[in-house]
Amino acid sequence: MNSIQQNIEQITSQIEDAQQKCGRRRESVKLLAVSKTKPVEAILDAARAGQKAFGENYVQEGADKVAYFSEHHPDLSLEWHFIGPIQSNKSRHVAESFDWVHTVDRAKIAKRLNDQRPTHLPALQVLIQVNTSGESSKSGASDAEIFELAELISALPNLTLRGLMSIPANVSDYQSQLVAFKQLAELKDKLAARYPELNLDTLSMGMSGDMQAAIEAGSTMVRIGTAIFGARDYSSKQ
Repeated sequence: MNSIQQNIEQITSQIEDAQQKCGRRRESVKLLAVSKTKPVEAILDAARAGQKAFGENYVQEGADKVAYFSEHHPDLSLEWHFIGPIQSNKSRHVAESFDWVHTVDRAKIAKRLNDQRPTHLPALQVLIQVNTSGESSKSGASDAEIFELAELISALPNLTLRGLMSIPANVSDYQSQLVAFKQLAELKDKLAARYPELNLDTLSMGMSGDMQAAIEAGSTMVRIGTAIFGARDYSSKQ
């Protein structure tokens, strides 16, 4: 058994324990393996260990990996999530390559993704990124903006709105983490109440340091990278 497989099994066990502690059903939380900066060999190890969903932050790197696995390992049927910021001039690569996008935070990007989604592909599954911490350094729509953005996305034929995503302030105190995650969960509930026709079933929140609090607050997808693949090498990144 290689270390990546061991790490996945350990994280999966932690997710199951967290679900049990807060009375949630098994498999109500999906593990998204964040594979940014990692080579295809590491992703292949994770896939062979049973991991199917992978998250990428960099457009070209991610698109290249999607193309590689589509050509060389189509039998793995991997699911690709884009979880990084989207620049307008790179939205086409995202629309053409990925199955999910977690970081839609403005109307312009939503429209571009819709217009650039190839017609032979299923609708792009999207999440609205919310800036719950109010930090100017972080991307994301404000609480007030998400309702208008959700209405826009719901009218775009090549996008399917699934829920919300956030990257809250990096704090170590469990109760502070819980408060931030509950804020996003409450926003999703308000959004679902206003647009009951939408299947808003996804809350992408929680990483290695705050996964437990995220699951207690209602996360359905946790984004875990270093704890699976080890430390990242950013030397080749801008």
